[in-house]
Amino acid sequence: MLTPDQGTSWSSDTGRTVEMSEIAGELARVRSAFAQPTLTLLHQRQAPVVITIFRAAFGRNNKPIATARLHTQVEEHLAQIRLAGETEVPNGTGREICHRWMRGQWLVRSLDESGREVYSLTSHAQQALELVKNLARDRATLSEHRIATILGTIRRFNAEANPDRTARVTILNTEIARLQAERDRLVEGAEIVSATEDFMLEGFTELLSLISALPSDFARVEERFATIRAEILAAFRAEDRPAGEVIDDYLARADALMTATHEGRAFEGAFALLRDDALVTQLREDLTALLEHPLSDAILGEADRAELRGTVRLVRDGLDRVLAQRSRVTATLKEYIVSHDDVRDRELEQTLRQVESELMTWMATTGPRATHDVPLLPARTTVDHLRERFHDPADDVLPDRITVADPDAAPAVSLASLMAQGGPRLTSLRERLEQVLGDLLPVATLGELFEGLEPSMRRPVEIFGLLHLAADRGWEAEEALESYSAVRHDGSRRTFALPRMPLPDPDLGHDNQQETPA
Repeated sequence: MLTPDQGTSWSSDTGRTVEMSEIAGELARVRSAFAQPTLTLLHQRQAPVVITIFRAAFGRNNKPIATARLHTQVEEHLAQIRLAGETEVPNGTGREICHRWMRGQWLVRSLDESGREVYSLTSHAQQALELVKNLARDRATLSEHRIATILGTIRRFNAEANPDRTARVTILNTEIARLQAERDRLVEGAEIVSATEDFMLEGFTELLSLISALPSDFARVEERFATIRAEILAAFRAEDRPAGEVIDDYLARADALMTATHEGRAFEGAFALLRDDALVTQLREDLTALLEHPLSDAILGEADRAELRGTVRLVRDGLDRVLAQRSRVTATLKEYIVSHDDVRDRELEQTLRQVESELMTWMATTGPRATHDVPLLPARTTVDHLRERFHDPADDVLPDRITVADPDAAPAVSLASLMAQGGPRLTSLRERLEQVLGDLLPVATLGELFEGLEPSMRRPVEIFGLLHLAADRGWEAEEALESYSAVRHDGSRRTFALPRMPLPDPDLGHDNQQETPA
């Protein structure tokens, strides 16, 4: 019997000693397990609703969903669940609920390749989904298939791990002999033993269980890389270690992640599988043969069939997400290395040393209780105008010299053509207007006066000349319109519609309306 100082106690009821240290350690391990986000998700009252929404939104492949879209989907799913009579549902908007799930480490938000924000399930949430999915299936019972699977796994494990060379050779010879005997039996035409429905059910159940665990394994590797990236950024910002040391630490941790952890080794194995075209082809052929088995229709539903068919795609998607996260870590290192400015660091160090020197000088000339007000932030510098353009030597280049054209090559221009393209002939228009006002021409409106002019005086610009003279005399136009048929200098015609402007009656003293000097 152990003494009390050995950490044990005597139970008089059972007559056995109980190792208190083992119980305490087991309790600590159980508490740590219950503190994991996987069990905190399953332990809450709203767990069935949350798991249902996760399964409906993300499916089995955990494809990232845009943030705004998931907010809307959560609100729609919760509305349907409330209509079904469920009372234990999360409260709040879709955005608030998703943020709570992020704090619970069940959702993670990141940027996809196009730069938009997306949500995806964490490995903890996927592990919870996998557990619920396994419990929802028909649980397999003890059978010959399960025992054979265990024996075969142990035998294969021992064949690959046994350090004794003779033992390995013996195991391989036994397996070769067994396979050779089975091959010879089939070649000789012996009866093929058909698999029973229980055997197929056990096999499909174990296969689906293995496949359903893949997304959470990939998510763990992805989250490890995301954690490493956050730690690298924090180390760069702290600047308490040289950049080379931070990079060496990342390389060591990345290598350890791929070789020393179960998830990393699974990732490396999956990556090696997809690089081997023969293995991928063999995997597809084996899955197709299993799905085409006569008993598979009675065992597998459409969801299980789709899950088995998408095994290769599931592995590829998981690899792509892990590689994308690893590329983000590499891009972070590259960006820091490229943008890191040693000159700026030296300038900052010199500035801090100057501040320290001035502080020591101030401390040497003041008393122990002296104070000095230092603003938390430097004052803003007011600048009225900042230069937007700076000197460009290209702007000082002289323009090309103007070439003088040959006068003989210039087209001939007459005075009449120049005058035809000029402004209104106010002098001639004023004379015609005076003739009308002197009752020498029988016209009643300004438009009739324009129509009575010769074609050379009926250019469109002459209309403006007449309107200018009428405005100088203070004449007012009516609301009605009249037409002005103008003739351009090339002979083409154009009709304009202007307000009708009647001419004053000569008998009413038009001589009193004198034109104002221009």
